[in-house]
Amino acid sequence: MRPGFRWDSADAYLFDIDGTLLNSRDAVHYFAFRNAIQAELGLEASIDNVPVHGNTDPGILRAALQQQGLADAEITSRLPKIIERMCAEVMRNKAGLRPEICPSIRELIFQLRQAGKLLGVASGNLAAVGRLKLEAAGLVSEFSFWAFSHPRELRSEIFQDGLRQACEIAGRNAKVCIVGDTPSDIQAARQTGAPVIALATGVFNFEQLLACGPDACFACAADLLAV
Repeated sequence: MRPGFRWDSADAYLFDIDGTLLNSRDAVHYFAFRNAIQAELGLEASIDNVPVHGNTDPGILRAALQQQGLADAEITSRLPKIIERMCAEVMRNKAGLRPEICPSIRELIFQLRQAGKLLGVASGNLAAVGRLKLEAAGLVSEFSFWAFSHPRELRSEIFQDGLRQACEIAGRNAKVCIVGDTPSDIQAARQTGAPVIALATGVFNFEQLLACGPDACFACAADLLAV
């Protein structure tokens, strides 16, 4: 933990979803990318060679379509329809969602709520996809507001939207802390000026996250709660 940083001193907390709150043990979201592109454009595109961890759903789609040779202008014009199809597919297959809540996340949320903290979500997921994951995990009611991708494509834009909402609810001078699990979360938090707690519960390990210079870094929420 950075000297002088108190992880529990913020008025509001913004949580990333994938790798921070939960890990998906299914392929519903994964196949929605491929199937939506195929249905809308007739292309057999894959996200297997696209960096997805710490990315956003529109960013993943853009990268996959760039690999197919599409120009950015065309991608931008086609994204809304592809995203509409993606959300519809995840909705149709929501019964197949198998989220696994990350260690001690329920305890962390409980403690923060007991302390009167405002809790929100800031995720690169599309709104419908993110909400369905949280509903499947039984976590959606724990949060008061949400910041998702589209029309925002950059993670920093999503975090900025979350910070704006938090300050609208908790007051313009509210202190807001971001909780994430990737180097991209740390970088985006830095771009917004918000402190960031990194939890190594996704694909990046403790050492990788610590090297990015978060305000606090823990293997999981249980270690955070022990401080």
